[in-house]
Amino acid sequence: MDEVVSRSRVMSRNGTTSRLPIAHMVCNQTPPFGDKPSLMTFREVETVFHEFGHALQHMLTKQDEGLVAGIRGIEWDAVELPSQFMENWCYHRDTLMSIAKHYETGESLPEEVYLKLLAARTFRAGSLSLRQGISALLYMLGWYPVRISYLNVPHRVSRKTQVIPPLPEDRFLCSFNHIFAGGYAAGYYSYKWAEVLSADAFSAFEDAGLDDIKAVQETGHKFRETILALGGGKAPLEVFVGFRGREPSPEALLRHNGLLQVTA
Repeated sequence: MDEVVSRSRVMSRNGTTSRLPIAHMVCNQTPPFGDKPSLMTFREVETVFHEFGHALQHMLTKQDEGLVAGIRGIEWDAVELPSQFMENWCYHRDTLMSIAKHYETGESLPEEVYLKLLAARTFRAGSLSLRQGISALLYMLGWYPVRISYLNVPHRVSRKTQVIPPLPEDRFLCSFNHIFAGGYAAGYYSYKWAEVLSADAFSAFEDAGLDDIKAVQETGHKFRETILALGGGKAPLEVFVGFRGREPSPEALLRHNGLLQVTA
């Protein structure tokens, strides 16, 4: 289980007992083997960046009321925005090359490996997006009326949405923990919507120029003062518009996934 455990330490503004939030990142990681140290896979690095996004939102809060400070009180629609936003930096060349070193020689990650990581990011992106859409629809459209057999629900939804139909014996639903024990239920769609928000937020840095350190710092400060600072104290849409200057658009996500046709 990879998660951020937070304890709100935001106190009143009486000027005498101000205390800072505390966040603990708890992650699984490949253990050391023999005389070799623990070496992180790229997916584990991505997970650390993801959870650190949650930690940043908690630690950099400017809300005084604990119930809406940091990561608390944020609607499902936007709770994964900072975490998925941070994952984008794993694919930013300068960021990745600054940490991806050979543990013995100190040699940076080979360029050809980096290019393979970029290619893997968009591999079957269309199929994966469809799968997320189907998963979100399962709860919202599937169990009403309740007399329908629950095992028939994925097949009924898939017939209208999938390119390749599932096998008759498919029992994917039996392992879909998120909508049962995971607390998401009909809110599972927020995973995909958070991808829209995070990609659009990261595109603000792309628009500013990722090679322009001053522009990145200015955009990062604005991100900190809105997305990371306001927590659940304002509606997510209001917070996003405060950062981006407009409502969210799926264009950046489609572009990042290689699904947006670019015309000259």
